[in-house]
Amino acid sequence: APLRRSHGNTMGIHFGNLARVRHIITYSLSPFEQRALPNIFSDALPNVWRRFSSQVFKIAPPFLGAYLLYSWGTQEFERLKRKNPADYENDQ
Repeated sequence: APLRRSHGNTMGIHFGNLARVRHIITYSLSPFEQRALPNIFSDALPNVWRRFSSQVFKIAPPFLGAYLLYSWGTQEFERLKRKNPADYENDQ
């Protein structure tokens, strides 16, 4: 696809006459000559799966450990909040 060459001398025309920028050349591709989502199913989805599968065993164990610790702590808190009925069996 052909590239458009734009010089930096277009500044200063709008927006309060900003300073003129010289000797800076930027290249961009025309939005009308680009394809929006090329190869989304042939390249992107396998790439997402590859990245996910390479990171899941690094990320999942800490989250699983944190979940198990949180659930154990919540259950233990609920258990300790109540009095033990066996301690009061012989009371009159």
